[in-house]
Amino acid sequence: MISDEHGETGGLGFIGDVSSLVKVQDEATVSRTIMEHAGGNVVLFSFDAGQVLSEHTAAMPVFVQAGSGHLKVTASGKTVDLVPGGLAYFPTRLPHAVEAVEASVMMLTMITPARDAKETSD
Repeated sequence: MISDEHGETGGLGFIGDVSSLVKVQDEATVSRTIMEHAGGNVVLFSFDAGQVLSEHTAAMPVFVQAGSGHLKVTASGKTVDLVPGGLAYFPTRLPHAVEAVEASVMMLTMITPARDAKETSD
């Protein structure tokens, strides 16, 4: 996991190449948290072709984008194709599912409440 260039929180968060941080594995879905900061967290997922994240909800709003491959994202009664360059948004508690049409990498950005200075100093 990367916080900032010195391993500390509160400063510039930077990752030069997220594509190197998760690899597609045969017949598996893999996830790795790559950044945690007040206000948001980022998790990378890799999916082998045919892998599915079955319908679930998130406790916070999330954005998902494809880094590579082709994903089918289903929510609100519709399914969309998510390919590199595409972005999807799910509000809190919206049931959604993800299916890999081909081997794919997906970035999930979770929007979390920012902690105030008092909370972060405890």
